[in-house]
Amino acid sequence: MNIARTLLAAGSLFAAMAPALAAEPALPLWETGVFGGMAVTPAYPGASERSTRNLALPYLIYRGKVLRADRSGVGARLLDTDRLDLDIGFALSLPARSSDVPARRGMPDLGTLVEFGPRLKIKLAEPTPHSRLGLELPLRAVIEARGGLRRQGATFEPRLVYALHDEQQAWQVDASVGAVFGNAAINDYLYGVNPAFATAERPAYAAKSGLMLTRLGLGGSYRLQRDWRAFAFLRYDNYAGAANRASPLLRQNSGTSAGIGLMWTWQRSSSLARGPDD
Repeated sequence: MNIARTLLAAGSLFAAMAPALAAEPALPLWETGVFGGMAVTPAYPGASERSTRNLALPYLIYRGKVLRADRSGVGARLLDTDRLDLDIGFALSLPARSSDVPARRGMPDLGTLVEFGPRLKIKLAEPTPHSRLGLELPLRAVIEARGGLRRQGATFEPRLVYALHDEQQAWQVDASVGAVFGNAAINDYLYGVNPAFATAERPAYAAKSGLMLTRLGLGGSYRLQRDWRAFAFLRYDNYAGAANRASPLLRQNSGTSAGIGLMWTWQRSSSLARGPDD
């Protein structure tokens, strides 16, 4: 695995764990340390094949009032109130080689996908002093980074997130339910079959816009010591109602992803991250 793919794998693990890890109050302005973990995921949404990735690399977290680089992504916070949070951020998806996926053999590889756009987070309720129910509404353009940069469509991923943490912040747990919608371009990128690549087992197919998948997620983290934190996540995706269920590249009705990891903080700032009114 090269360094670029390792960095992207770390981004994917951080993104999967973001709700559980991003709700801690009174955090340092910056932290640096080492991250290590393992994740098992489908090669792409709906693929029969799975990919296992192991990684270990340094990390840097910065929690500025506007600019942020933390476990929920990298971006700029535009609005932060008691109930609303609007930011612009990034998400990353790992590449997949078509030679490793029989359904795509002979077709172009799927490159690294960088998603960029606004995300609105709405606090719906606080059932207890240590729990929160929220709605997240990210809308992102999808850019493929493979031999240059190419626009490959857009996605919309609304989801409900319930986050729970203890008073001492030793552990956090979150559960989420949501869906991913894609326009015709991103669906065709993943599930379309150009006539030039059609075979007897893989007929030509033109994908359409609509639902890509529905998703259930569960994640948690636990502080082992002041400088050590362990985390894990489990995600279940269902493709039964997908708009492109008829694609020959969508081979499964469902798929699961899981990951575990450790974070060790080497240094942290003495100053704390500031709220919007500080």
